[in-house]
Amino acid sequence: MREKNNVHSAIFTILVLVTLQSVYCDNPYRYYTWKITYGNIYPLGVKQQGILINGQFPGPQIDCVTNDNLIISVYNYLNEPFLISWNGLQQRRNSWQDGVYGTTCPILPGKNFTYTLQAKDQIGSYFYFPSLAMHKAAGGYGAIRVYSRPRIPVPFPPPAHDFTVLAGDLYKRSHRQLKYILDSGHNLPLPDGLIINGRGWNGYTFTVDQGKTYRFRISNVGIATSINFRIQGHTMKLVEVEGSHTLQTTYTSLDIHLGQSYSVLVTANQPPKDYYVVVSSRFTRRVLTTTAVLHYSNSWTKVSGPVPGGPTTQINWSIYQARSIRWNLTASGPRPNPQGSYHYGLIKPSRTIILANSAPYINGKQRYAVNSVSYVDPDTPLKLADYFKIGGVFNLGGISDQPYNGNGYLGTPVMAANFRSYVEIVFQNWENSVQSWHIDGYSFFVVGMNGGQWTPASRSHYNLRDTVARCTTQVYPKSWTAIYMALDNVGMWNIRSEDWSRRYLGQQFYLRVYSPSNSWRDELPIPKNALLCGRARHHHTRPL
Repeated sequence: MREKNNVHSAIFTILVLVTLQSVYCDNPYRYYTWKITYGNIYPLGVKQQGILINGQFPGPQIDCVTNDNLIISVYNYLNEPFLISWNGLQQRRNSWQDGVYGTTCPILPGKNFTYTLQAKDQIGSYFYFPSLAMHKAAGGYGAIRVYSRPRIPVPFPPPAHDFTVLAGDLYKRSHRQLKYILDSGHNLPLPDGLIINGRGWNGYTFTVDQGKTYRFRISNVGIATSINFRIQGHTMKLVEVEGSHTLQTTYTSLDIHLGQSYSVLVTANQPPKDYYVVVSSRFTRRVLTTTAVLHYSNSWTKVSGPVPGGPTTQINWSIYQARSIRWNLTASGPRPNPQGSYHYGLIKPSRTIILANSAPYINGKQRYAVNSVSYVDPDTPLKLADYFKIGGVFNLGGISDQPYNGNGYLGTPVMAANFRSYVEIVFQNWENSVQSWHIDGYSFFVVGMNGGQWTPASRSHYNLRDTVARCTTQVYPKSWTAIYMALDNVGMWNIRSEDWSRRYLGQQFYLRVYSPSNSWRDELPIPKNALLCGRARHHHTRPL
């Protein structure tokens, strides 16, 4: 009998190893070791404490190819817990690696954790960032580029070079001071300035050769403001938005909202001299501006003169531009089939979810909410509580599909959803500020946006043919934005405001996409090295 049990055990072990190997087989592995430390940075002309990765601000760039496996060992040398999340990487079947507190225990001071990620069936421009507290205000972010596999055609010639632009707002106050302001129940002031690749005014240079074309991958990594990006004297041809190849429309400037990423082609076809690369804030009472330099390699003329102006508070201009961004239906995505072969507009959603943001005062303090619920982090990550069946951590079904006019209240809501369902989500914004929403684990189709109240009649104006698939979308003041999304990724997924003070004070929740099959085909098992904390501390992961 003991021999028989041993044989069964050996067979089970072999099956487990084969299954795990099949998850990542035949795709290259890329290994990274990151040391997270504090360090002095000076982007706004004053010394302030930043969060560095391997001594760098911004952090190291990740360059990979579709389906590559990324093994990233993160060592936390801060004096506080730390986590990194991956804005736009979908973590297919693997929300364990998402790096937000709802799925992952923090890396404690002096400890480390190794993320095992895969850029599964993705291409495009993304970024990573620290997800706890207000760490994102101090740095700790960097670019992610996912290139197409060599035999997959890309709908434009290879550029002479590929530039990363990590742009966004920055405060002179430390992330701890910002957290204290929010914990005290107050709003943050306007940021102190904007930066490009960790540098202030004219602090960064992009060098180009006359006559050549270059790709610029631009991400808004700020925490508070939408930005406008432009290059003096040059036009930009949009080619990719968060993993979608676009129709190649030409723009003189681009609005990029919090958390969003765009790729443009720029041809150095102007007289040889230096030009301003400009980033300015949008929809703010006082316009913030910063610049970098586009330097022609044969130029002897330094950049000078007034900085070219851009749009400031014009909402209709921005809406028109957003609607002009369309999917390239004939281009290949990560696979060698046209992007438009998936007919998102021919599928009828089985469920409509309307999410309204609000800014209630709760217990005398400023909070932010979704459908009146202001999210509060529990003592145990939701994913671990769900896996180990620990009760009392979250409220499944604790957020409704429709807003109501009641007062805001605190809670830890999780929205229940079924695997393989197809949903319509409407973000309704009755406030006077632009909202930016991100959904982890997914790309979704932005089918419509307009002013006023969304109603079923609004569907008659949806773009059901060639809107882009992306992971972050804006909602304009007193307006709505509608998306279609196929729930094809099992897991616990964060839906959040990309305005970090709003997220920190409750404008987020989690979507539990559930499959009853309990199969590794639908969801990968808990990682053997998963960190355990809170009420999951005394549980065990798995032997293999």
